[in-house]
Amino acid sequence: MTAVDVLGDASEAGARVLTPQALAFVADLQREFGTRRLDVLAARAERQERIAAGELPDFLPEMSAVRDDSDWQVAPAPQDLLDRRVEITGPVDRKMVINALNSGARMFMADFEDSNAPTWRNCIEGQANLIDAVDRTISLDTGAKQYRLRDEIATLLVRPRGWHLHERHLLIDGDPVSASLFDFGLYLFHCGRRQMDAGSGPYFYLPKLESHLEARLWNDIFIFAQQELGIPRGTIRATVLIETILAAFEMDEILYELREHSAGLNAGRWDYMFSFIKKFSDRPEFVLPDRPLVTMSVPFMRAYTELLVKTCHRRGAHAIGGMAAFIPSRRDPEVNEVALTKVREDKLREAGDGFDGTWVAHPDLVSIAMSVFDDVLGERPNQVDRQRDDVSVAAADLLDVAGTPGEVTEEGVRLNVSVGIQYIASWLNGVGAAAINNLMEDAATAEISRSQIWQWVHHGRVSRERVLELVGEELEKLGPGYEAAAELFAEVALTDEFAEFLTLPAYERLVDGEAA
Repeated sequence: MTAVDVLGDASEAGARVLTPQALAFVADLQREFGTRRLDVLAARAERQERIAAGELPDFLPEMSAVRDDSDWQVAPAPQDLLDRRVEITGPVDRKMVINALNSGARMFMADFEDSNAPTWRNCIEGQANLIDAVDRTISLDTGAKQYRLRDEIATLLVRPRGWHLHERHLLIDGDPVSASLFDFGLYLFHCGRRQMDAGSGPYFYLPKLESHLEARLWNDIFIFAQQELGIPRGTIRATVLIETILAAFEMDEILYELREHSAGLNAGRWDYMFSFIKKFSDRPEFVLPDRPLVTMSVPFMRAYTELLVKTCHRRGAHAIGGMAAFIPSRRDPEVNEVALTKVREDKLREAGDGFDGTWVAHPDLVSIAMSVFDDVLGERPNQVDRQRDDVSVAAADLLDVAGTPGEVTEEGVRLNVSVGIQYIASWLNGVGAAAINNLMEDAATAEISRSQIWQWVHHGRVSRERVLELVGEELEKLGPGYEAAAELFAEVALTDEFAEFLTLPAYERLVDGEAA
């Protein structure tokens, strides 16, 4: 079969990345697993209907044997995944890739997902950048500065886009390819063997899974892909982001499905909050207060992170903590002092809870996070041996919104409107990691912003008219160039039916803008 159509513009990077062999491999993945991907999305929609009708998530009774069995463990971690005490994340542009690998962090998660605006150019050049990084030939000369890799660099992990997204620029048998399979397949095809030859391996982060059946699909993809490329089974390793409320009830099962390919779980805090709002958007008892008040110490967030550590360590897997998104200011030392104190407190909590590592968004935060985990770990690579038998989390604990203090305020509404518009404008301009108010914002925080507005309007905490007034006021402050972003924000925040993902309508506008 040869029905593989590339609709994106040709480029030098495209010629290197989109070889006939690479495209054939991606096509094989799509043909083998495309229907199962659609089944996953249909199952998500059916589950959402049941939740809207009153069903509450719970631990799966039919999977109790997996949860209760104390014997099974995930496969031992490869040598270069044993010590993950600080991981830096960011998009796949050339400068970011070099700086992140040089940052002093143990790991770099190169992101095709929430911090990457998926223009065709970003996605294809990102793949080329990773090839060059693995080959250690990547460099950049801006005229003002030259960027090169140091001798010691971070271990590379790659996050493909989620199951809900497609890639409109590549058609397989007339239909857009799954963006997950596109990102995963191209990286594995070009870099899987290269990484093995370099003494590492093809390592991934898997975003937005909602069930162990979705993890099973990924595991089947890994088995198929390794066989097709002649890579030993178990070489691929994947860390799953527990960033949906439904996945929090299936952590054991997710590790079990991926056990020969598992590299642990990550507490994806911002998407987790978004998922919580989304899944219970129709339920007034689950309305959350202003976003800054939903900290990691509120009961439902604390229950989720403690259960994650306990589950991972019981199975011999790494537990990786959440993001520190602060961007240090070189102009305002007072802002820095307050924010860096909060960053340190957050990392102290994580290390004290038993996490084996944590995330940062900026190279200047690596040393702070590293010092905290160095103090706890010392010469040990991780604290997987810390079992956390003291933790006991029931289903009600994961759903305990009543313990979250605070109200919905005008200030909170305005903040969500402002951040949402600014981020969408950045995304539509091809930049998926946006510095806003000294924070590195990505699609997850934009999703929280618009979903909270939807929830608050839907349940009478703020009027639709007042939100539109605030949109207008923020547009005046921001000036020209934000009109399209404000229109899209209002569309997804004020529509009658909750839009599952902001990035779905935004992607259509992004691609249409590329073609214009």
